[in-house]
Amino acid sequence: MATIEKTMSIIDVVQKYPQTAEVFMNFGMGCLGCIAARFENIEQGAMAHGINADELVADLNKAVE
Repeated sequence: MATIEKTMSIIDVVQKYPQTAEVFMNFGMGCLGCIAARFENIEQGAMAHGINADELVADLNKAVE
């Protein structure tokens, strides 16, 4: 079962699982410190960056296994 879901807040995920920061960076989401990361969920952030949210979430979950 997935630990991280695309409806979760980006900043909450990074705070709870610091190892996910590298995954976000690898997908081109280097905006972890930006204000939008505090309000956007993973799916919204992925859409803003043209990233497949399902692939991102799959890699995030691999990072926390």
